[in-house]
Amino acid sequence: MRARIDPLSEMCRRIDRHARPDMGTSIHGLLLSKVRGSASPDYSLTEPLLVVMAQGGKRLHLGEEVFEYRAGQYLLVAASLPVTGHYLGAPTQAALAMGLVLRPAALATLMLQAGSDLPIRVAGSGPAIATGDADPDLLDAVARLLALLDRPRDAPVLAPLIEQEILWRLLTGPHGDTVRQIGLADSYLTQVNRAIGWMRDNYAAPVRIEDLARMSGMSTSAFHRHFRAVTAMSPLQFQKRIRLQQARSLLVARPGDIAGVGHEVGYESPSQFTREYRRLFGAPPGADAARLRDDPPRRNYAL
Repeated sequence: MRARIDPLSEMCRRIDRHARPDMGTSIHGLLLSKVRGSASPDYSLTEPLLVVMAQGGKRLHLGEEVFEYRAGQYLLVAASLPVTGHYLGAPTQAALAMGLVLRPAALATLMLQAGSDLPIRVAGSGPAIATGDADPDLLDAVARLLALLDRPRDAPVLAPLIEQEILWRLLTGPHGDTVRQIGLADSYLTQVNRAIGWMRDNYAAPVRIEDLARMSGMSTSAFHRHFRAVTAMSPLQFQKRIRLQQARSLLVARPGDIAGVGHEVGYESPSQFTREYRRLFGAPPGADAARLRDDPPRRNYAL
C-alpha cells in the first residue's frame, strides 16, 4: 500500500526548488515566495490573492488590523490593499509560501456553473482579509498544483482544473461569503474595488469622496462605511498609503530625485512628503532609497 505523502512537505520541497526572486512561475497566476532572514518590514500593494504558508509564518498589518498565518494556514485577500508584513520564525529557516491570484471572472464562471448548489447569501461588509486553517482537501489541491511545476507537459491542461478545485474549496469554505463577493458584479466588495482601482491608477490626482461614491454606485455615507470596513482605513488614508508606496518604488530607480518623486505621486510640499514618508517607512526618503539599492522591494503581493 502506498504511503500517503504529507502535502506540506511536498509544498516545501517544490517551493524551495522553483521559487524565483520575482515570485513568478510557469503556471499563470501561481506565485511562490522564499524569504530567509528578513527582519525588515515588507510593504505591498497586493491584488486579490490566496496565500498558503508551507513553512514559517507572516504577520500582516492592514491599517490598525493585524492578521497572522503560519505553516498549514491560509491568507485570503479579497481586494487591492496596501499592507505591511513581517516574517515570523527562525532566522535560519526560510519562510515558504504559495500564492494564487483570485480572478473575478474565474470565480463568476464557477459560481454560475454551480447554480443552486452554491447558495448566494447577501454578506454584510467586512474586512477584505481573512486567515484560517487550510483543510486537508485544500492542501491536497495546492500540493497537486505545485507538482505540475515538475510536469510542464501536463500543466496547461491540468492547472486550470486544479485552480477550479481550489476556488471551489474557497467558495464552500468558512470564508466563502467573502470569496463570492469577488465574483459578484453587484456586491459591495466589487463596488468598493471600482473606487480602489481608480485610486490606484490615479494616485496623484485629488480625491473627492462624492466622485468615488458615484463611481461605486453608493451614497456618500454608504461608501464611507463600506470602504472603511473593507480596507480598515478612510479613502484619504488609503490614498496616502498608495502614494507613499508608489514613491518608494520610484526611488529604487531615481534615488537622487526625492523632490521630483514626491511631486509625481501628488505631494506639493517636499517637507510634507518627507515627513509622511518617514512616518510610514521609518526613515527619510534619501536614507531609505540608499537601503533599497541593496534590498529592492519585492513584487506587489502579500506572500
